[in-house]
Amino acid sequence: MTEKTDVQVVINGKVLTMSGYESEEYLQRVALYINNKIAECNRSDAYRHASKDDQHMLLEINMVDDYFKAKQDAEKFEAELKVKQNELYDMKHDVINKDMMIKQTKESLHKCELQLQEAQKKIAVLEAENKDKRR
Repeated sequence: MTEKTDVQVVINGKVLTMSGYESEEYLQRVALYINNKIAECNRSDAYRHASKDDQHMLLEINMVDDYFKAKQDAEKFEAELKVKQNELYDMKHDVINKDMMIKQTKESLHKCELQLQEAQKKIAVLEAENKDKRR
């Protein structure tokens, strides 16, 4: 099990201690995300004029919205990845089939070459016999 990490972060101007089993860098990124989300919300007049409870609720709604959008994107990318993996599998299967066909074709060609050599030898023998008969 990894060791628990405690790190001091600043969120919305307040120093807080975050704890978790993630790295310090990760926990700092979480704090940065929260600060950026607060700054984004603060650009809205409606947010700034809302009560503290409503601000917290709006902030939470915005963060959950980001989460669901990221989750939806991840699911979309996973589906695309699965399609690409299936396409890659099919392509690999096609390459294997083509390799087998090439091997079979080369074997057939080799057999044909051997048959041709045998036929050429027989022709040479027959031609020699014909020459002898003509003499």
